[in-house]
Amino acid sequence: MANLISERTAVLGVFATLTFIVLFHATIMLGIIPFDMVWGGRMNTRAEMLRFEAISIAANLVMLAIVAVKGGFLRVNLNPTVLKVVFWLMCGLFLLNTLGNLLSTNPLEKLLFTPLTLILSVLCFRLAISR
Repeated sequence: MANLISERTAVLGVFATLTFIVLFHATIMLGIIPFDMVWGGRMNTRAEMLRFEAISIAANLVMLAIVAVKGGFLRVNLNPTVLKVVFWLMCGLFLLNTLGNLLSTNPLEKLLFTPLTLILSVLCFRLAISR
């Protein structure tokens, strides 16, 4: 795997994708994109959506910061073992998210976000196995 995808490519891919995801969730919170398109189409109220979207944006910003540290964009001295563990957790999270997207009642969510989260899982796996 390390020979197929460079660490730099994985960092840039995850960074760009997470940035897109944060912006996407912000457009949902602003009402530009309908909230029935996310969370498996299972949210019923605007208040519920705001709560879930705020958590999602916060989690994605934390992951974005971790990727920024790994990529050298953010100068924070983190133990390499901590980074490795976090990338394994992110890999698992995105893999579970892929399964959740497959079970979505929204066909667009299934079509767009299933491959996206699968790619994120693979890229995080690549970062988890790096030195």
